[in-house]
Amino acid sequence: MSDVPPATPRRASAVPGATTSRIASTSHASPHYTTTRRHSLYGVEDRIVIDPGSRIWKVGFSGEGRPRDVLYATGAAGPPLWSLSRASDPVEREEEDRILAIRIESIMRNVFHNCLLTDPKARKVIIVEHPLMPMHVKDVLARTLFENLQVPSVSFATSHLLSLCAIGRITGLVLDAGHLEAVALPHKTTPVAGQRLSTHIKALLMMFGTYYPPPTSLMAAANIPRDSRAARVPEEVLTDAVMEQIKTRLTCNLRQATSLPSESNLSQSDFSSSQNFSSSEFSAVIVSHPQLSSSTSETAKSQNKLQSLESLYKRHSTARDIQMRVNPPAAQQAGTGLGTLLIPGWIRERATEMLFEAGDVDESSLPEVVLDALLKVPVDLRRTMAASILVAGGTSMLPGFASRLHSELVRRLSHVPPPSPSRRGRTPIPAFDRYAALRPLLKHFAVLNHPSPLPTSTSERAQANSGKAPAFTPATLAWVGGSLAGSLKTGGLEVSREKWDEANARESDDLDEDLMIIDPRPTSVEAILPDWTKMSPVFTAA
Repeated sequence: MSDVPPATPRRASAVPGATTSRIASTSHASPHYTTTRRHSLYGVEDRIVIDPGSRIWKVGFSGEGRPRDVLYATGAAGPPLWSLSRASDPVEREEEDRILAIRIESIMRNVFHNCLLTDPKARKVIIVEHPLMPMHVKDVLARTLFENLQVPSVSFATSHLLSLCAIGRITGLVLDAGHLEAVALPHKTTPVAGQRLSTHIKALLMMFGTYYPPPTSLMAAANIPRDSRAARVPEEVLTDAVMEQIKTRLTCNLRQATSLPSESNLSQSDFSSSQNFSSSEFSAVIVSHPQLSSSTSETAKSQNKLQSLESLYKRHSTARDIQMRVNPPAAQQAGTGLGTLLIPGWIRERATEMLFEAGDVDESSLPEVVLDALLKVPVDLRRTMAASILVAGGTSMLPGFASRLHSELVRRLSHVPPPSPSRRGRTPIPAFDRYAALRPLLKHFAVLNHPSPLPTSTSERAQANSGKAPAFTPATLAWVGGSLAGSLKTGGLEVSREKWDEANARESDDLDEDLMIIDPRPTSVEAILPDWTKMSPVFTAA
């Protein structure tokens, strides 16, 4: 009989009271080690990779193929961590910065102590930042990591470059469609992104959706028909958590949202009711809430147009209605259960059209963002960029997004505007063609992470690139690139704690002195943080 005692089995560790949602099966072994032990918990060589979004954060260790944890920044029903606008009053702005610092500190401590279970003092950190992230947010992130958690160093790397790094390329046009805005490099941005889509769906449901409140008693549930309880959708029902579920799970495939039949196939009543009222006007009327208009006649006219267009969309819709159980408002909590939200099929089918509709200069559609970015690229790089389009971000996770983006790019360049009418005996004036210089690229468009590319009459380069990227989800492309950069010890521009303390000390000394001293070194902590908006366009494009 052997004297060796049996090995004591390890007990799985658990974090009581953790509020974040863990990714399933995260205990996989690292591909770089033969042991099944999770090496990141026992060594300090791997860096912490953090992708801080305005709504969702992705955190993990370098050298791994996916994040260890994905969590909401302010909860599933909370607002975004920051917004695109700031208060104009200095007092209100200071209060916003103080609240932002408290929230980021709480999230960072939750990341290190609950999600990753590691000591921040022994880990270098890589921040996957948006190229247009506000500098005050970047300053709060760095100040929290250095002064509160005391990390050795922080590296900043842009999400676009890391997305290309994740698929093994050094050249490409990256469209990052996030929650607050969508950005394509060279810098072209639009607020038409996830938050605008949620607002649009919410406005559609409040106007055309149906809500069935819970019955007041079991007797009423058995005797009173449900249709008699139908009402307009209250705004309290459409919480952020409900809108996120509708947007991510109940929207139809973007390829199913086909255009309406041509005028020859429409009936006379259909054409008379829908003429001079395009889909973009429909979106504008919805978002602007016409019931707030001061003119009663204009409001009634808009309502009639909306009702006629609703009947037209219902007639030509192929999606079915969906029923969703939701929590009733506070005034209806005395009911016997949950309320029912009826989502019309045509809303599920056409709500995402606002991402691809033609917009104005400040709010361009996603295809226009890509085309405008190509116009800023040098002529000799346009063909390479057009054949190397990469979509990233949470909004690009919508089903059929890559296919619809490719078809919209081809459709925009295929359409030639008609010439302007002219007087008799004069040559017609050609119409302004915004993308005439990009029309030779029509056969070269290709999306690198297209999930199911179709064989079309494209160039050989486009066929060789379309769908050839590794099968990473677009939402985690930037984090995977940061994980790869951390494993290669190339995490971008690195700021050490000593450099931060030196800059912070100089800033304190400058505030105490009355005389201005000319010093070529940076005089504030923001001066040592990277600002990608000041980079060269050629460097950004390549």
